[in-house]
Parts: sequence; structure tokens; C-alpha cells
Amino acid sequence: MPAVVLGKQLIRSATSVGANYRSACRSRSRAEFASKIGIVLEEADEAAYWLELIIESKIMSESKCGPLLAEAKELTAIFTSAVTKLRSASPPQIPKRQLRQS
Repeated sequence: MPAVVLGKQLIRSATSVGANYRSACRSRSRAEFASKIGIVLEEADEAAYWLELIIESKIMSESKCGPLLAEAKELTAIFTSAVTKLRSASPPQIPKRQLRQS
């Protein structure tokens, strides 16, 4: 029974990564993009957590889950970097219009 619970949690978080990334790509603003990428990061990290539990509880072997865990960790690193860059970057500057002087 624990295997079913962990498996369902893994499916939810892993599929959420793709769904939220797709949503982020359709963002209307930089702030919205940053927020949604943050959610993608959380879900990728959660997927890695469930994979770690599956391996540690010996539900599946590390040889079978190891590549998936490595990929989840890579995605977590990629999205961590993206979130860090988005938070540290200054907002784009909008040029001021030249005012006409009469």
C-alpha cells in the first residue's frame, strides 16, 4: 500500500512540472513568469523527494530509479538557477518619452 501512495504522489508532482512549465511559457509578464517558474522548481524538487523515498524504502531499486532521480535533480538545479537569475535581475527599463517643449 505505501508503494501506491508514493507512486501517486510522484505522478502528481512529476506531471505538475510539465504543466506548470507550459503555463509559465504563456505568462503575460516577467513577474508572472518568475512566480510560475518558482512553482515548477517546487514540483521538480518534490518529485526528487518522492523518488528518494521510493529508493530508501526499497520499493524500487536505485538502479531503476537512479536515472529518474538524477534527472529530477538536474531539473531542480536548472530551475533554481532560473529563479535566482529572475529574482536578481533588475526589471527592464522603459524609456521615457521625450516631452515636447512649446
